[in-house]
Amino acid sequence: MAVKQGGSVSASLLILILVAGVIGAIVALVLQDSGLGPRIVAIVAGFAATIVASIARYKIVFLGAGRGPDESRIPMLVVIYASIASVAGSLAAHDIHLLLDGNIITPLLGALAGAFSAILMAMLMITYHRHSSTTLN
Repeated sequence: MAVKQGGSVSASLLILILVAGVIGAIVALVLQDSGLGPRIVAIVAGFAATIVASIARYKIVFLGAGRGPDESRIPMLVVIYASIASVAGSLAAHDIHLLLDGNIITPLLGALAGAFSAILMAMLMITYHRHSSTTLN
């Protein structure tokens, strides 16, 4: 198991948010001509972005660099909370879309949905790891 070293949380957050924003934009770009409404596009983009970014972060930070906590065995409850965080982040992006009278392009909506979902997911995982490390020691 990797030993927690300085900087792994910052690198993990940067990777998670950047990858989620890019993946969210790509998913929204693919879905923009599908006839789906902006709310559904935001939710799908945010969910897909959160999943892909979490996998990318795990592969790069833990497996690649050997830093950070091993998240290969995350409890199912955390996965459910991550899904809820993804929906909440996506709906926040949709609300910004509505505040701007729908004048943002669909890939930007997806990027916002992915980034907001990733931020909420990161907050959840930091809280989970902080709590799990205090109860195990």
